[in-house]
Amino acid sequence: MSELPPNHEQLVTFVTTDYAGITRGRSLAASAYKPRQMKSLGWVPANMSLTPFDLIADPNPWGSAGDLRLLPDDTARYCFGIEGSETALDIVMSDITELDGTAWTCCPRSFLKQALADLKAETGMTLAVSFEHEFQILDAPWQQAPAFSLQALRRTDPFGPMLMAALRDAGAEPEVFIAEYGQDQFEITLAPADALAAADRAVVLRETVRELSRNMGWRSSFAPKTAVGGVGNGVHIHFSFRGPRGEPLLYDASQPGAVSAAGGSFVAGILRHLPALTAITAPSPVSYLRLQPHHWSSSYTWFGERDREASLRICPVNRIGKSDPAKAFNIEYRPCDATAGPHLALGVMVRAGLEGLRQKLEPPPLFSGDPAAIPEAERKAMGLHRLPQSLDEALKALGADTTVTSWFSPIALETYIGMKRMEMKLAGDKLDDALCRRYAEIY
Repeated sequence: MSELPPNHEQLVTFVTTDYAGITRGRSLAASAYKPRQMKSLGWVPANMSLTPFDLIADPNPWGSAGDLRLLPDDTARYCFGIEGSETALDIVMSDITELDGTAWTCCPRSFLKQALADLKAETGMTLAVSFEHEFQILDAPWQQAPAFSLQALRRTDPFGPMLMAALRDAGAEPEVFIAEYGQDQFEITLAPADALAAADRAVVLRETVRELSRNMGWRSSFAPKTAVGGVGNGVHIHFSFRGPRGEPLLYDASQPGAVSAAGGSFVAGILRHLPALTAITAPSPVSYLRLQPHHWSSSYTWFGERDREASLRICPVNRIGKSDPAKAFNIEYRPCDATAGPHLALGVMVRAGLEGLRQKLEPPPLFSGDPAAIPEAERKAMGLHRLPQSLDEALKALGADTTVTSWFSPIALETYIGMKRMEMKLAGDKLDDALCRRYAEIY
C-alpha cells in the first residue's frame, strides 16, 4: 500500500463473526493499537440477537442491559492491501468477553477454542483444517462462458490474480482459484492450517472477496442460493488429525476407506448428530434449497468415498509421484454454507466428532449410489437418514438433541434459536427468487 494521504488515519477493526454468520466490529486508530496491552473495545450482548435483516430478535434474553468487550487476539491480526482500496484492510480477530476478560457464553470464537482444547486434552490430537468457499459474482458485464473453462477464468481478469495476491499478502495461503459450474460462480481454496487459524482465514477470505468485488463495481455473494433454480454455493470444511509432533493420524491403509479408527469414530459422532448440526452449519431458510438429493450437496447422513453427494466425503489423494498419502489425506464436511459463521460451524463439528471418540463409536459404513433408490429398511440399516428439509425442521432437531444442546449454556441456546426464529419470521414463508435475492444481498 502507498503512504496514506494526510487527511486519512489508518484504522484497525476488532471483529467478531456472530450467530448470523456476519462479521461485525469496531474500529480505532491503528496508531492506538499496541499488541500485548490487552486493549479492548465495548460490545453489547443484544448484538448476538441481530438477525441477518438487521432487526434484533424480539423477544431476546438481553434487552438493553449489559456490557461486554471485544478482546483482540494479537496473533490473529490481518493487515494487507486490496487493489482499489485506499487503505489497508486491517482486522484483528477478537473474542467477546465479560468485563473481566473471561469468555462470554455466546462468543463463537471462544466456543471453538474450548472445543479444540477439549479435543487435544482428551485425545492428544489437533486438527488441520481448510475452508473451501464457493461464491458468485453478480452484475459483472461478462459474456456467457462454459463452466470450468479458461474463458470463464480469463474474462474475470485481473480479478483472480488480485484476489490471490491479496490473500497471499494476508497470510491466508491461497491455493487454487476455480471457475465453477454455476453462472459466474467461483471457488477458492486455502492451504490447511491450525483449526482456529483456518476459521479466522475463512473470515478474511469472505471479506476480501467482497471488498475486491465492490472495488471493481460488482457485487459478490456467498449465499447458498442466489436463485431457486441456480447452482448452490457451499462451504466445505476439510479436516485431518495431527499428533503431538504434527504427524498425520487420519490415514490407515488397513481400514475401509483408509480412515483410521479414531477418524471413523469422529465421523460417526458427526453423523449421529448431523440433523441437529444442520441448524448451525446450514442455518438459513434458503440453505435447504441447496441440501437436496442430486444437487452435489448433502441430503442424507451419508459417509462416502469420493462421492460429492455424501455429507462427509473421503477426499481423493494425489498419488502422482512418491508423496506420502497420509500427509494429504482428509475428510470433507459438506452440509455447510456461508450463512454460518466459520467458528461456530467448526466448533459444533468438533464437538460432535469428540462425542464419537468418547463413545468409541464404530466407523459408519461407506456408501455410494442413490439413497432414494434403495428400500427404506436398507437405508435405515446403513444409517442413511434424510437431513432436515427446512430450517424449522433443523431447529426442531437441534432442540431434540440433548447432547448438542448440552454444548451451549441455556442462555446461548435461547439466543441462537430466538434469533433464527425471528429470521424465519422476517424471511416469510415463500422460498422464491425474491428471498434468494435478499440473502444474496446480505451474504
